[in-house]
Amino acid sequence: MSKVLVTGASGFVGSHLAKRLLQDGHDVRVFIRPGRDVSELELLGAEIAYGDLVDAESVNRAMNDIEVVYHIAAAFRQAKLSDSTYWDINFHGAVNLFKVALEVGVSRFLHCSTVGVLGHMENPPGDESLPYKVENIYQITKSEAEKAALAFHEDRGFPVTVIRPAGIYGPGDLRWLKLFKSIAWRRFAMLGSGETLIHLVYISDLVDAFVLAAENPNAVGKVYIAAGERYVTLNELTSTIAKTVGVSDSFLHIPFKPVRVLSGVVEDVCKVLRVEPPIYRRRVDFFAHDRAFDITRARTELGYSPKVSLEEGIRRTADWYKEQRLI
Repeated sequence: MSKVLVTGASGFVGSHLAKRLLQDGHDVRVFIRPGRDVSELELLGAEIAYGDLVDAESVNRAMNDIEVVYHIAAAFRQAKLSDSTYWDINFHGAVNLFKVALEVGVSRFLHCSTVGVLGHMENPPGDESLPYKVENIYQITKSEAEKAALAFHEDRGFPVTVIRPAGIYGPGDLRWLKLFKSIAWRRFAMLGSGETLIHLVYISDLVDAFVLAAENPNAVGKVYIAAGERYVTLNELTSTIAKTVGVSDSFLHIPFKPVRVLSGVVEDVCKVLRVEPPIYRRRVDFFAHDRAFDITRARTELGYSPKVSLEEGIRRTADWYKEQRLI
């Protein structure tokens, strides 16, 4: 068993990954900012290291005696954040970790990126061979961090593997709550035709991808897309959610372009005011940008095999939202 470090362990993906590693018998240290609640992980036996990715001293302390690093922490989908914050966390913070990991000689480094670095799919499904095609500050900073990780491998032998998750969901996640809630409360409207493709990955399947990559020495220096068994249209996704929560799957359709223009205006104004906008470009683009992927590389090289079907995953997620009285 290894001494491992997990960044972002107070978040959805990081907490699930840390729990899995603890269950597998690893000696787990979690690196989080002060004030974040990881009491459940602490009760399970995780060691807590407080600090900040942009603070080299705290990164050095957290990396002491570590063999394997899972870098999950990121600034994600918060329009009120400044561009410099995205750069600090997603790029400079990641590079800090890369440098220290090299200095202390970790045996493996698992870097969490995103399929978002591939942008809109012109001819879906896409795979790892596609060039970067970034569209917003989140994708820009994540792509630059991924490039840096792979450059460190090429130039200095950095033992990194990059995992690009598709849309992550499951019990405990709140990113998809607005969609589930609007459908359950009959307030959802589809922007555009609804024939845009969407590809999700259930949280336990994503954790499997990280663990498999960490255990496979041939995965060093490579990039893997982690996604579910199949992709669907937005019409199929919303219909499945509606049937799961027991409402009609007949939705109002609204033209996409006018809402896209409005979202840009609202986002720009709210960014100046430093408040979270009720609607913004990235959320609206969800209805127009195809996200569909080929997971052949992960299947053949890692033995990755998604176990949770979309229908089962949506049922589990909806049940959790109901238990928490969120819908």
